[in-house]
Amino acid sequence: MSANDAIFLSAHEAPGAQSIQRCDACAHELNALDAAPECPSCGGLLAIIHRAPVDVMGAPLVGSALSQVLSPASPGAHVSGVWRFESLIMPGAGEAITSHPEGNTPLMSRPRVSRFAGCDGLLIKHEGYNPTGSFKDRGMTVGTTQAVRTKATAVACASTGNTSAALASYAAQAGIPGLVFVPAGKVALGKMAQTLAYGATTLLVRGDFDACLKLVQEASRELGIYLLNSINPWRVEGQKTIVFEMLQQLEWSAPDFIVLPAGNLGNTAAFGKALREAHALGLISRVPRIVSVQAAGSAPFAAGFRDGFATRHAVQAETIATAIRIGDPASWDRAVRAIRETNGLVITVTDDEIIEAKVVIDASGVGCEPASAASVAGVRQLVQSGVIKSGDRVVAVLTGHVLKDPGILVELHQERADFAEANRPVEIEPTVQAVADILRRSRAH
Repeated sequence: MSANDAIFLSAHEAPGAQSIQRCDACAHELNALDAAPECPSCGGLLAIIHRAPVDVMGAPLVGSALSQVLSPASPGAHVSGVWRFESLIMPGAGEAITSHPEGNTPLMSRPRVSRFAGCDGLLIKHEGYNPTGSFKDRGMTVGTTQAVRTKATAVACASTGNTSAALASYAAQAGIPGLVFVPAGKVALGKMAQTLAYGATTLLVRGDFDACLKLVQEASRELGIYLLNSINPWRVEGQKTIVFEMLQQLEWSAPDFIVLPAGNLGNTAAFGKALREAHALGLISRVPRIVSVQAAGSAPFAAGFRDGFATRHAVQAETIATAIRIGDPASWDRAVRAIRETNGLVITVTDDEIIEAKVVIDASGVGCEPASAASVAGVRQLVQSGVIKSGDRVVAVLTGHVLKDPGILVELHQERADFAEANRPVEIEPTVQAVADILRRSRAH
């Protein structure tokens, strides 16, 4: 096994260090407190390699013993569903921790969604229950904590909206100036409102997300701003906890499939790393298959999957699901490894399929932003093709809250005359009889 394939630090590596940063491409190593946004040797992405957890006597902590230490009921357990796993994401963070808290998101079963997808064993992991309404808070609490540890003078990110909201919130909490680079005219209202409210400086870039990411990377290198996109390896560590927490909620019995929306591929990469570590530590006995679902109009990774990842594709992205409207994903290589190691799949769903799934999720009382619904649409597609069986245990990840994109809700339910599922508001006279008439009509349906 090469250094690049290491899951944890070996006994002779980095004496005295709990974690190091190692380049995915050339294996160049940096200490844990180096704020470099990328490998200074080759420009590759950095990954975090930890020392495997041990007990107070220095003996390895694995299997059931480790699961007890990680339990929310364990004495002294952190209230955060991210920092409960401190030993696996940033050991020794201590007083630098910047937490809302976040995590502890529900794992739900909704019969209406299961019937729609055709999968009796479908569960929904809803990351929209995080403080700013998306999974991004998990990575941002760890990334911002690292900014505090390295005494960053400013933090920045490129974003389609959710990352900017999370950065703005956590930067405000840490008292660090935040800059967000977003594509002008292409960010949902709910996300933009959050970013402005939390006080970050918002830069509207005349270009798409990929142009924003290129610009913020250049600014980070030249101006010394600490970069908090998902290419930041500490962000990946925080996003791993979606899987750790999910497995914990399932009493460490792994599902058959984990299905998630895929844009910049940070979560696909993080999920692969989490499963790799959980299996190596004996927390799970088998590894579920990861299914990354892309919108058909923004599907470079799916194109790569179809040709065996022989080519790194890029596209001009276009989809109603703004959170995954990304044409040149930054975490490509890491995501490829995750798919290969889990015998995973990469599929596409159309915007119509995304909206169809979203309407069902919303009407079940759960709700999600459009990109989130790609996961349920993907489950349905795989059931129909016979890949997922009705009785398989499947976890579909919803990445964002329903109010992240209120514009699409107004469009569907009030403005589009051709939308059959529209739940249109009804204007009435101020009389009890008018209310009674509405009730009678509702019961008739």
